[in-house]
Amino acid sequence: MKKIAKFLANRVVKSVLVLLMIALFNFFLVRAAPGDPAEILAGQSGAVDAEFIAKLRQEFGLDKPISTQLGHYLKNVATFDLGYSYRQQAPVSSLILQHLPATLLLTLSAFAFALLAGISLGTQAALRVGKWGDTVITTLSMLAYATPLFWVGLMLVLLFSVNLEWLPAFGYESVGANLTGLARVADVAKHLLLPALTLGMFYMAVYARLTRASILEISQLDFVKTARAKGLSERTVIVRHVLRNALLPVITYAGIQAGGLIGGSLLVETVFAWPGIGRLAFDALIQRDYSVLLGVFFVASLIVVVVNLITDILYTVADPRIELK
Repeated sequence: MKKIAKFLANRVVKSVLVLLMIALFNFFLVRAAPGDPAEILAGQSGAVDAEFIAKLRQEFGLDKPISTQLGHYLKNVATFDLGYSYRQQAPVSSLILQHLPATLLLTLSAFAFALLAGISLGTQAALRVGKWGDTVITTLSMLAYATPLFWVGLMLVLLFSVNLEWLPAFGYESVGANLTGLARVADVAKHLLLPALTLGMFYMAVYARLTRASILEISQLDFVKTARAKGLSERTVIVRHVLRNALLPVITYAGIQAGGLIGGSLLVETVFAWPGIGRLAFDALIQRDYSVLLGVFFVASLIVVVVNLITDILYTVADPRIELK
């Protein structure tokens, strides 16, 4: 227990420092974007009066020095106050909380599909190395890896929504249906299927190829040969000795790519009109809504840091020889 507590304390301190650096980077990166948000807001409001623009700058603190804005931003972030959206006239935290469940549902579904399908296909390819099954899986993995996400999404919409009319083409749920209970769950699941498949196919291909290569490498090691020499069944050798060790690089890569799922969801959410934080960030970028952009970036970074911490813990579950430090 002491080792676990020490490990968690150490990682929490490092995570706070990482989040601080990310907050600093995001702040200056967004400020480097061209355009004055006060002028954009005034233009969208139909007013170009200099006095009105100056009032907007003063109201949202844009007239203060960058150092003052940065200090105010870091102070608010420390208390999880992500600011106020001047474009949508609502607290950023409430906007993110409204859109975050949709993004988490999409990314977690895509991640689960990619991980389970990728490991299963990679294992089957490794067990059939050199045979037609291995060739088919490897070829499909390469195709899924090389195909752009937006093209996959559009083709799935054309096939399953336009031609076959099996699944809805866009949205989170049927508008105006007012469904409840299991009927609403089924409706959301139907809308989720195409975006989750689109987002998960790329990562599925990566995990399949990585699992295949890792299993083939582990299978040649001495401890696996010893297990077979002891008379253990092939299933026991594969599951308890080969696959358990082969999953370590997959877990590492999956933890790293967790952030990529959040980033990839922006494109998928745009294609399928999915109301997540990716779509929220895209709209905020067009509108130069700095507060929303900074809030989305920070929340996404926080999710990545937490996932990396969970990945480190899962390492010790997959391989007890690895110690927490």
